[in-house]
Amino acid sequence: MTDPEQADIVRIGRDIFARCRAAQPWPLSRAWLDERAMRWSMRDERVKTQLFRFVDALPGLHTRESLNRHLHEYLGEVAHRLPAPARAAIASVGRGGIAGLVAPFMARFGARRLARTFIAGSRLDDTLATLARLRARGLAFTIDLLGEAILSEDEADAYQRAYLDLIAGLCDAAATWREIPAIDRDDRGPLPKVNISIKISAMSSRVDPCDPDGSSRRVRERLRPVLRAAKTRGAFVNVDMESHALKDLTLKILRDALDEDEFRGWSDVGVAIQAYLRSCGDDLRGLADWAQRRGAPLWVRLVKGAYWDYETVIAAQNGWDAPVFTAKAATDANYERQALFLIERRDVLRPAFASHNVRSIATILAAAEKLGVPRGGIEFQMLFGMADALKQAVAGRGERVRVYTPYGELLPGMAYLVRRLLENTSNQGFVRVGFIEHGDEERLLMDPASAPATPAPVAGTGFRNSPPADFSRADEREAMRTALAGLRLGRRWPLVFGGRAVDGAEAIVSTDPSDGSLIGTVVAATGEQADAAVAAAHAAFPAWRDTAAEERSRLLERVAEVLHRRRWDLSALIVRESGKNWREAEADVGEAIDFHRFYASEMRRLALPRRRDVPGELNEQLYEPRGVCVVIAPWNFPLAILSGMAAAAVVTGNTAIMKPAEQTPVIAAELMAAWQEAGAPAGVINFLPGVG
Repeated sequence: MTDPEQADIVRIGRDIFARCRAAQPWPLSRAWLDERAMRWSMRDERVKTQLFRFVDALPGLHTRESLNRHLHEYLGEVAHRLPAPARAAIASVGRGGIAGLVAPFMARFGARRLARTFIAGSRLDDTLATLARLRARGLAFTIDLLGEAILSEDEADAYQRAYLDLIAGLCDAAATWREIPAIDRDDRGPLPKVNISIKISAMSSRVDPCDPDGSSRRVRERLRPVLRAAKTRGAFVNVDMESHALKDLTLKILRDALDEDEFRGWSDVGVAIQAYLRSCGDDLRGLADWAQRRGAPLWVRLVKGAYWDYETVIAAQNGWDAPVFTAKAATDANYERQALFLIERRDVLRPAFASHNVRSIATILAAAEKLGVPRGGIEFQMLFGMADALKQAVAGRGERVRVYTPYGELLPGMAYLVRRLLENTSNQGFVRVGFIEHGDEERLLMDPASAPATPAPVAGTGFRNSPPADFSRADEREAMRTALAGLRLGRRWPLVFGGRAVDGAEAIVSTDPSDGSLIGTVVAATGEQADAAVAAAHAAFPAWRDTAAEERSRLLERVAEVLHRRRWDLSALIVRESGKNWREAEADVGEAIDFHRFYASEMRRLALPRRRDVPGELNEQLYEPRGVCVVIAPWNFPLAILSGMAAAAVVTGNTAIMKPAEQTPVIAAELMAAWQEAGAPAGVINFLPGVG
């Protein structure tokens, strides 16, 4: 499709800004005071950070003493930056007395008042009153039941009951509401008055990308009654998107549910898609193809995304490519591209655009105008408690505006509250720049694609951990499945010392702890064989001690290469022999690889003589190998700990005898095989399993 003209975008954007100025709150009204408070909190980044940390911790502070202590510890650090009354209050809390009695009440009162700005109510009757006020202003709603991580099936049952009660209560109330055509109809007919948003992760405590089929089955057991109740009562259900790790799983569960006969033709259902994800375009095209095959349209709420900081930090910690665009302008540009695609495919994907960005909204309206989209053919969504003037401005143009309205306990909802505060006060956030600081309109309406590229951060040149597997990716799940299916089990492994494979009469039988099936048989050393192994290690020590540190380091790096090449097979073996889950097993292998690489790099550093000169003297500090090391490792990290202890001994010029735990001898035998493949000299590393 042809992109809208910049002139049309600017024309519509200026009209929206003008309407926003006309809808500003009256001086001294609550909204006006809240805006001033938000502006004050943004003046000092340090104050803002400490304030938000305190707010985030508040739900867990159940005693007056703990609340006072946290208040003093968080805000005491920045007291000198606060206004005089606040500074005096913080100081008095630290001293105790009457302030120590009043402070908990005032802190909770202030937090609850702040929470009510972004949360509609903690009880259904309170929330219904809020919804009535929204509808009176010509605004539709979608209700989000607040809650964070589900840790038990009892909690999941409670959330399911809460959703069912919410649908029943809202639908009973909606039966008495008069129809408002601007928000209760679109170009295709009536719309549900009741609209709820749900999170897939609230439907089970066992939602795991490692097990997409099992996760889908467990979630749908609780999701199905919620969808059935909504369909029966004429309510709309939208599935929220959460972290990137759950994105593909969320889409799978949604498709699995809607492909069931009971829901196949139902169209009052949707999903949120995050434009800050690089995969956003592919996801939308996949949904369009699926909806076409299904024969019923799907609503799509296009959002920018609320977990940018989390996603970038997790990616950096794990050494993964960031799944999100790292520049705000790139996200804005992608949002516009995908919005135009949704308008073009509104036959199968019915669009709802969630944004507080006037440029984005103006672009969408200009595109809809150019394509002749009828009034009501698109929808805009905005957050409760944010940019109210913008809501009125867009609704005033005759567009349908739906308000994302959280409902639930105020203090437990603090995690949601902190996310909203961060959005409101972000240095680049449109709400802050456009509606609080009243930035330049021409700049705010610029094409984000014209923004200069942000240079990528330069990675350090030192040691970096091996990236762990990302089992939200189908290719990595398939690699693990293939490795598990292809494991060679049942082999007999010999002792290894002095470069020779040595058999024996006694053996350790290793079995899968889950079903007792045979993993392998490993020869168990006798006392005489132990003496022979020690003698072999002693004999190899002098030559290995005198081997250059560089060569010892290269040996470890070759072992790491072997382990890396066999990463999936070793991970699968750990799953079978030790009973670890996929993530822990693969992480065990990654840690083993890292030990070899890190110790190799450290040995190069430690091998450099350190001068300790004084005038007239030459003094050097050196490290000397000690001899034979015996490595006795536990079963719970069968590869990582054994690798770390053995690698440290060998790279520093010692020889080593590996005695693994009797519960996991086969993975240790594979480690010995890696040393041999890497070219370890005879007697430098020896394998001596035994009972105990």
